[in-house]
Amino acid sequence: MLIQNGVVHPMDGPVIPRGFVQFEGGQITAVGPMEALPAGYEGEVLDAEGGHILPGFIDAHCHLGLFGDSLGFEADDGNESTDPCTPQLRAIDGVNPLDRGFQEAREAGVTTVLTGPGSANPIAGQFAALKTDGRWVDEMVVKAPVAMKFALGENPKSVYNDRKETPVTRMATAAIIRENLAKAQEYQDKQAKAEEDPDEDMPDYDAKLEALTPVVTGALPAHIHAHRADDIATAVRISREFGLRPVVVHGTEGYLVSQLLAREGVPVITGPCLTDRSKPELAGQTLSNPAQLRAAGVKVAICTDHPETPIQYLPLCAAMAVRGGMDPENALAAITRDAAEIVGIGRSVGTLTPGKDADVVVTNGHPFDWNGTVRAVFLSGRRVK
Repeated sequence: MLIQNGVVHPMDGPVIPRGFVQFEGGQITAVGPMEALPAGYEGEVLDAEGGHILPGFIDAHCHLGLFGDSLGFEADDGNESTDPCTPQLRAIDGVNPLDRGFQEAREAGVTTVLTGPGSANPIAGQFAALKTDGRWVDEMVVKAPVAMKFALGENPKSVYNDRKETPVTRMATAAIIRENLAKAQEYQDKQAKAEEDPDEDMPDYDAKLEALTPVVTGALPAHIHAHRADDIATAVRISREFGLRPVVVHGTEGYLVSQLLAREGVPVITGPCLTDRSKPELAGQTLSNPAQLRAAGVKVAICTDHPETPIQYLPLCAAMAVRGGMDPENALAAITRDAAEIVGIGRSVGTLTPGKDADVVVTNGHPFDWNGTVRAVFLSGRRVK
């Protein structure tokens, strides 16, 4: 497949004012200006007609497939209310790939999402990176697990506060997280000793601690839900104590502690921005947050948090960041290259680089043009719109 005569945004190099993207067998094979177009191509050709050619968009944090369109028990698979600590839960076991949100994502050019449990639990479970096209989850997986979900702030201390075993203060939420991370460290130490010394007994299998072991060893990132500046600081504090690889999710008041985040090298997945200030910890919400964070040296992605903001409005969320002062190419990076790098899937998606998956979007204007449309979407080289 050859897409030509478009403004190409490779995201791994400068914008090409008039260029092409070629792919075969599900992978990108060539990208460049029209002057460098290989001669003698005989395959299918799509003329972009001056439109824009981009990598497929990536929503770095959402709950697609876990909260359906209808309200009530049947549609809600995102929050497990029986236990505040559920790291053993796997998003792949709860996602409904036939949720129409996947189709709406594809039609908007969103080709990859990170989806998983909600924020009712201090430790909620494992997120998965999925392509947005497939009949069952197993054929959609890019990486699973891709992160462990933690939550601070109002949600874990208020969602199930009629149950005695759940936290009702920020202190209790942090204590639950610390207790279980400490247990996982002890569990991992015992396993390591037993592997080295045959006289040492292997600890009894524990599903929770098995799931947390790659988190405390640094093999699996910790995605930590935090809105308020003090909650963000708590996320950094706990991560430092246990040697975690943190990513702050939402980071609504991240701009207030941007120096801390930059110093500690903690990325932020910002959003959703297209919502009201529905709870007190969103009082400091501002469209300039992504721009301020990036200016401070923090790596930034932009998310919808679907269904908080419907998944198809991811490009619009990035456009709102531009309105808040972000450079347009940086905003595009926040839903392509930087999003992929932050969540650890940059080897296969996020840029129009030869050898990567042929996830390609063609628009009739700049993707931040509110009156523009998505002309075509290719996912792993297959046209899905």
